[in-house]
Amino acid sequence: MQTVYQTQINQLGPSVSDFLGEKMFILFGGNAPSELADYCLLIDVNEINGEIEKGDILVLGNQQYTITSVGDVVKKNLGSLGHITLKFNGSETAELPGTLHLEERDIQMPEVGTNLQILKK
Repeated sequence: MQTVYQTQINQLGPSVSDFLGEKMFILFGGNAPSELADYCLLIDVNEINGEIEKGDILVLGNQQYTITSVGDVVKKNLGSLGHITLKFNGSETAELPGTLHLEERDIQMPEVGTNLQILKK
């Protein structure tokens, strides 16, 4: 499988767990505004190699999730700010332009140092 994007989690905001019940994580690069950083998984901002599409695979640590829909600005925001929302709700339609929807499954709180990848199926 081709790697489209790869980064790692450098810091967990103290309020990230507030969104576990909603099955979502917010990603942001290290330059996140302080009022948002508390709610984010802070990552390295890296280049995206190709398109992010429905059917691709998001790997978070040792878990794989199928991408079910991609918001219009996911690629732009992820590549420039590291800022997108991951929603594990299986939606076939992107609710917001910066949201990456993934298959509906239980999620666990990642740890600092966890790798995150997007792979071509």
